[in-house]
Amino acid sequence: MRSWTAGIAGIVALAVIIAASYATLSISLSAGIVLSAVLGMGWPHYLGVPAKKTLGSVIALTGACASVTAALTPGPGYLSWLPVFLAVGVGAVFVVQLVRGTGQSHRLESTLGASAGVLLAGLGSGWIASHRFTGETAMTLIAGVSALVALLIGMIRWPDRVIAPLAIILAALAGPLAALLFSEVHIIQAAIIGAVIAAVLMSFRRLGTAAGRPRNVQGAIAMGIAPLGALGALVYFIDKLLIT
Repeated sequence: MRSWTAGIAGIVALAVIIAASYATLSISLSAGIVLSAVLGMGWPHYLGVPAKKTLGSVIALTGACASVTAALTPGPGYLSWLPVFLAVGVGAVFVVQLVRGTGQSHRLESTLGASAGVLLAGLGSGWIASHRFTGETAMTLIAGVSALVALLIGMIRWPDRVIAPLAIILAALAGPLAALLFSEVHIIQAAIIGAVIAAVLMSFRRLGTAAGRPRNVQGAIAMGIAPLGALGALVYFIDKLLIT
């Protein structure tokens, strides 16, 4: 059931991101902050590490600050502040691990896992940056449709060796279809976008399979949202490489 919870959480978060891209920048920023908070509060539960509230706050604040700067920084370097917040967030994780008094035997795992959460939360600001870079929702919509197809396929309980190629192929077909219907993006570019997005999502599915089922609902929700954070910066940089 918790694996289904992760999939549904990812679909809901994706719907929020796409819907926010059609609204004002302030709504997109609000959505980014809320998703960062949800990811931050749930990621330590998924990892099963000590100091959950403190580490969760670090992750959430990193994502929120990155979203704010992506929304307010003058172009074209909309993510110019992102490395700063990632460095500060990772540094804060190290400080938390040094001062806490429990779970010393798993300190390395906690540090690496929480640092990954900081990275994912910060990269999610790429969704806002991508929308500001083009001034339209075409890229977000194409990426969203491709990601939706991959997420739905990923919820099927078949072996990864079957699901991964199937998701990549179908997402590579869904991207051009969305491009033909809703934008002027070239179908080859849209196919590349769809395939890359599906590959990233299937990598997270494989990681989730190897790590086992989430320990609770909060962890499952965070695991569902986490891949979308990675896709944020990916969409932004693909946009810069292929579209412009």
